[in-house]
Amino acid sequence: MSVETVKDLMVPIEEYACVSEEATLYEAVLALEEVQKKPTTRAYKHRAVLVCNAAGKVVGKVSQLDVLRALEPKFKNLGGVGLLGRFGLGPDVIKIITKELSILEKPLNDLCKKAARIRVRDIMHSPSTGEFVPETAGLNEAIQLLVLGPHQSLLVTRGDAIVGILRLSDVYVEVSERIKACPI
Repeated sequence: MSVETVKDLMVPIEEYACVSEEATLYEAVLALEEVQKKPTTRAYKHRAVLVCNAAGKVVGKVSQLDVLRALEPKFKNLGGVGLLGRFGLGPDVIKIITKELSILEKPLNDLCKKAARIRVRDIMHSPSTGEFVPETAGLNEAIQLLVLGPHQSLLVTRGDAIVGILRLSDVYVEVSERIKACPI
């Protein structure tokens, strides 16, 4: 099959797990596990669940990284510690910062209580304008959005409706297959 548009490569919205904004972290983890158990022809399994409001509209997503971030509320206060490397500050400085703020001292203590108490609406990632791509868009446009974001996935739209997810992993597989097909 020739892949030319986002629609050709997206994962239909029906294949994704969706949890309510009111769901707990525990419920989101279970939903992700269930969708990962389903057989698929895709190279990679899902790494996120969608978050839907009471009307069934997608309002966010919770990724595996969001689950880990939820274990330590102080991560929210750090903002862009990852940006420190761009300013020449190395891992030793980051270790000092995290130690001073007592980050991750005991993230796994009381994990069951945390998972039952944390609401998805408080940890979900709400998509920004640059995370939507029309299903008719070409792969070049989608790659630009993924790279410039940078994003792990894009929400695919048909008009105002979200109809699928374009995952970085699937775009990578497509690009790598095209590279391997090049006569060298």
